[in-house]
Amino acid sequence: MSYLKFDKYQLVNLEYSLSREILRTNKSGTYSCTTLTGCNTRKYHGLFVCQLDELDGNKHVLLSSLDTTVIQHGEEFNLGIHKYPGGFYEPKGHKYIRDFSIDIIPKTTYRVGGVILTMERLLTENKDQLIVRYTLEEAHSKTTLRFRPFLAFRGAHDLSKENMYAQTKHGNSVNGTNHRLYDQYPELHLQLSKPCDFIEIPDWYKNIEYTKEQERGYDFHEDLFVPGYFEVPIEKGESVYFSCSLTEEEQPKELESIFKKELHKRKRRNSFHSFITNASNQFLVKRKNNVDLVAGYPWYDGIVSQTFISLLGMLSNPDNANTVENILDTQVNKLKHGLFPKYWGVGRYIYNTMDASLYFFVALQELERVTGDSSRVWRKYGKYMEEIIHSFIEGTNHNIRMHDNGLISGGDSSVALTWMDAEVDGIPVTPRNGFAVEVNALWYNALKYTQCLAKLEGNSKLSRELEAILPNTKRSFRSLFWDERKGYLADLVSEDGTQDWSVRPNMLIAVSLDHSPVTREVEKKVLSVVKKELLTPKGIRSLTPRDTRYKGDSKGVQVKRSIAMHQGNAHPWLVAPFIKSYLRIHKRGGISFCKTILSEFDKELSQHCVGSISEVYSGNPPYEPSGAISQAWSVNSLLYAEKAILEVEKKYEVTPV
Repeated sequence: MSYLKFDKYQLVNLEYSLSREILRTNKSGTYSCTTLTGCNTRKYHGLFVCQLDELDGNKHVLLSSLDTTVIQHGEEFNLGIHKYPGGFYEPKGHKYIRDFSIDIIPKTTYRVGGVILTMERLLTENKDQLIVRYTLEEAHSKTTLRFRPFLAFRGAHDLSKENMYAQTKHGNSVNGTNHRLYDQYPELHLQLSKPCDFIEIPDWYKNIEYTKEQERGYDFHEDLFVPGYFEVPIEKGESVYFSCSLTEEEQPKELESIFKKELHKRKRRNSFHSFITNASNQFLVKRKNNVDLVAGYPWYDGIVSQTFISLLGMLSNPDNANTVENILDTQVNKLKHGLFPKYWGVGRYIYNTMDASLYFFVALQELERVTGDSSRVWRKYGKYMEEIIHSFIEGTNHNIRMHDNGLISGGDSSVALTWMDAEVDGIPVTPRNGFAVEVNALWYNALKYTQCLAKLEGNSKLSRELEAILPNTKRSFRSLFWDERKGYLADLVSEDGTQDWSVRPNMLIAVSLDHSPVTREVEKKVLSVVKKELLTPKGIRSLTPRDTRYKGDSKGVQVKRSIAMHQGNAHPWLVAPFIKSYLRIHKRGGISFCKTILSEFDKELSQHCVGSISEVYSGNPPYEPSGAISQAWSVNSLLYAEKAILEVEKKYEVTPV
């Protein structure tokens, strides 16, 4: 019995099935993404989307879709589906879907009269290859399968249009063909596991529509090239394998063994924890001896601050410690003037963030806690910790510097240096120049952790230097941000002393740290305000609804979504610091409430991206998902929160329900 259940009436209902997406990735940065029906609704959808280092290092949609037709007695039943202008869907293959399961890998079951056909897709783990297994479970007469590939050969952010430059001729592979629509691309090999016929009928399928792009205010029409189709006979009980590969031409007889070997590596998903763990693993990429995390699918590369926050959840499994170190090793090579870049990706090393450097310390704290090896942490990363701290003390890019009060300020009107970095026309939606509350709490945490580690590892000079700063930093933080009458922390204080009392979740980050500059009483009061005004079933709002600037709706065109991102949208990743603090205050008495919070995300597994958690949700009921369909810090923060609950249960010998 599948943990996630979809009945046939839901699957054939386009309003339901088109709003639910399937994502699979591999370690080379390749992904496959579409809807439950196989109808692409985004320009980012595609069965085979690869990161091409030899081209520009970006993601490219090569095989957009693969229409499958069942042929019996001269009758053709096309299982594909595309949307065209006028709300017209052709063909209407969704009406043949009878079941969808995702216990190990996604499996779709089609029924056409007396024919039952299953389709399973997987990406090989470490190379650019998609394999699809078609199994004829039931048939009472001679059956043939027809496969029609829809080729795009374009950047994931772009759209393809019919043009005279496309190379429409194909080459031959064993049991298949190879294609290169444009010279700059590598060859794409399309092959079947058994001999087949390829009927060459080159044509452009024009004006295929992507409804999600239309909603987002972008161009939403695409022309896709179809070179022809493959036909292959199939018998009852037989499986036919279709391979799409960039790496090399495959030996068809080996496709079955490759598929089964890859399938054996996958773990069964039969619980909330197993689904979230699987989703966490999908962000990991290994390229050119570097190990890193993709921030979210389908359109992000890496966001360094989100990477460090995601590592906390990855470390909920101690076996991931080596992988986490590899990721940290990749990141420290990018450190410059005490700053990490905001993004990674081709041409995107932009050094305009100050909280990423401070979340680096939080990741190291968790690594030390899990491994118990403070000496190794200091030996590998101590020099980078010291570089960051001294860069901030002396001053670095974007006016980032420590003042006489021991606190950090930074920024100007043209750049947003914290995680609230959404922009409209290059202007920050939530400018937070000056002393930001979470930045300075993170700064205190970094100072205190480094001071303790330096002292433990024998660097008495650094320890004494930081020990002299800490009391001033703590005293100034409390004086600048706390107001007893209001009962919560200011979000921002400008350098002229003006306080911004917007009720935002940044004060939650501040109180949740291992070394927080505030008292437990302050933490308790902050949690109370956050719970009352910001907590939703899908995360923590970025602004209280009582604020006149509040924009809870996450739908619509880009400008509207950018404004809502940090002016009301609910963020799942903030659930982790909330639960961590809530359990620290309420101990065993808080377990039930925290479990209720996580249970809301269990329901979300069958919604936006099946088996994963979205980037943001509307701040208003019904809390609809938005942004990237699968986001690393959303997923990993739930793992971290789950671990926090389990630790309290163990400490107080509470029997898990």
